[in-house]
Amino acid sequence: MEKIGKILVISLSNIGDVILTTPVIENLKKFFPFAKIDVLLGPRGREVLEKDKQIRSLIVYNKKASLKEKIFLIKKLRNERYDLVIDLRHTIIPLLIKPRYRTAIFQKTKERRMHMCKKHLKTIEFLRREEKLYHRIPTVHFDEEDDRYIENLLKGEGINKDDLLIVVSPGARSSTKCWELENFVEVIPFLLEDLKAKIILVGSQEDYYLAQKIKDNFRKGVYNFCGKTTIPQLVALLKRAKILITNDSAVLHCGSAVNIPTISIFGPTDPLKYGPLAKDSIVLRRLLPCVPCEKAQCKYESKKCLKLVKSWEVIEAVKKILNKNPLIFKQTYKRILVIRTDRIGDVVLSTPVIKNLRENFPQSFIAMMVRPYTKDIVEGNPFLDEVIVYDKDGKDKSILATLRFVFNLKRYKFDLAIILHPTNRVHIISFLAGIPKRVGYRKKLGFLNTDRLEEKKYLGEKHELEYNLDLLRYLKIEIYDKNLFVPIDREAEERIESFLQIHGLKENDFVVVHPGASCPSKIWPPENFAFVCDSLMRDFGLNVLIVTDKKDSCWGESVQRFMEYNPILALGEFSLKELAVVLKKAKLFISNDSGPVHIAVAVGTPVISIFGRKQPGLSPKRWGPLGEKDIVLHKDIGCQECLAHSCKIGFKCLREIKPQEVIEAVKKIFQNAKKEIPTQF
Repeated sequence: MEKIGKILVISLSNIGDVILTTPVIENLKKFFPFAKIDVLLGPRGREVLEKDKQIRSLIVYNKKASLKEKIFLIKKLRNERYDLVIDLRHTIIPLLIKPRYRTAIFQKTKERRMHMCKKHLKTIEFLRREEKLYHRIPTVHFDEEDDRYIENLLKGEGINKDDLLIVVSPGARSSTKCWELENFVEVIPFLLEDLKAKIILVGSQEDYYLAQKIKDNFRKGVYNFCGKTTIPQLVALLKRAKILITNDSAVLHCGSAVNIPTISIFGPTDPLKYGPLAKDSIVLRRLLPCVPCEKAQCKYESKKCLKLVKSWEVIEAVKKILNKNPLIFKQTYKRILVIRTDRIGDVVLSTPVIKNLRENFPQSFIAMMVRPYTKDIVEGNPFLDEVIVYDKDGKDKSILATLRFVFNLKRYKFDLAIILHPTNRVHIISFLAGIPKRVGYRKKLGFLNTDRLEEKKYLGEKHELEYNLDLLRYLKIEIYDKNLFVPIDREAEERIESFLQIHGLKENDFVVVHPGASCPSKIWPPENFAFVCDSLMRDFGLNVLIVTDKKDSCWGESVQRFMEYNPILALGEFSLKELAVVLKKAKLFISNDSGPVHIAVAVGTPVISIFGRKQPGLSPKRWGPLGEKDIVLHKDIGCQECLAHSCKIGFKCLREIKPQEVIEAVKKIFQNAKKEIPTQF
């Protein structure tokens, strides 16, 4: 290529897009150090390049200009007699102004999806001889005046050089790219209180009122700089900060220019094209079937892809960056379905599966398929994106309804199903839904699964929790956490607060007793429960709250009839969400072997669980409570074979457990240190 004296770069219009073209300009400076460089760009992008002293002129192109004005501009450019035109917009302008050398109008690339910086750099690959590309990340120039302006702006707010600065950008050019304002409000307390950071809200003048709504939630430590900085000044500010938290916006690319670790929240756009390039950056998103749609308007009008990104994920990402332990995203499975369609306790014991899937696949869309009566256990779980209810005995009972359910499930485009409890119907559903990888057990049409484990749960060699996690281990998924999790619903908490006030109960001054169970072989005699309840009220000075569901209300009434004192009855009154709140506020939970036992464990309340049956697959080893302070009472009376609910000797194993043994267990728990409530996440 002959000597190049004058170069025209045709850039883009929006600020972020112009920033992503700067590596091209920086490389042209290196390739042709004596050339005069002009840049044709949109009016919004002008301030990105105005501090670059090696650019001769910035020519603003207005798409809305009249035809006469456009013809005048073409003539002006043609008269410049450029040696080289680099057209990053791929227009016909180079053909009209006739330079000596120009880029191709149509650019062919083998990669369908690549970062826009890389795509722009490919435009100038034909210029490379021996030269290498010097710049691969954006550059935004700022000067000492910009730096002094930021220094004075910070001083004016009482912010010192030694303060930890975290910059938050809550806005974006398009509303479909904006994370919910409430989520930013939920993240900031952690930044203020735990990290003792100063929070700088940045953006354009249009973002000012949005940022002010966030700031108004905090008395101090949050500062609204929206509309107060130019792009060079913003870059000078980011250079002083520790972390940037942002939507997909121009601010994100400013962060790449100064290599600040960036936590970016993506929805409809593609981080492979527009993601942060700074070291240790983290992208948070949900891989829904429609993502990335790259549309200006969400066709579902829900912005679900953004709403599913939770505030706790941003907090965890901040911790990872500060601990120099950036997240490694595994994208083996983009959309995961966990299936558990049996009882309450079974679903509670499956919750660690959800948490560990989220830890391993933070960007993946994770849903759980459950029955209607267990929905409350997982609804509101922060590690879960959606709860899919399969009503086998109701609206989904018929063959036609099941096929309709399959059709709807197919729309999710799941690529992995984890079937924790084998049934004929769930195997058929996951098969017909076309889920390519279906992991479960070799039982009940298990041949329909792609991956089959031998079902040995009946041997009772380990806890049900471990059997659930075995399916993850089979998939080589790391196990980080084995804690059970049941979310606490705010509305349920308010209803229970009202219930406790009405009955004169205070947190930690009452014991919850649950005399019901799903099978007669699990039910301890009601007169024994009555003896224990009287002792709790008489000898320990505690209130007793007896709970059951509607179908077991007769057992609660029987306990009351045998009692001398008056307990509080809540028979069939509580939803599972409300029961979780009640158990969390209780001092102790005494129950037969039942689902609420595991809810109590999940919310950190000590449990005394009374077991009967001797079968290994039904024993405490497989189904007992998992809390450190929990006590299981179980008697082996020497039965050669346990007939469970068909017992011929009147469930002697349960009758052999005496009320005094339960009372001794109560004393033992009360003598221990106060209960520790586990962190929710």
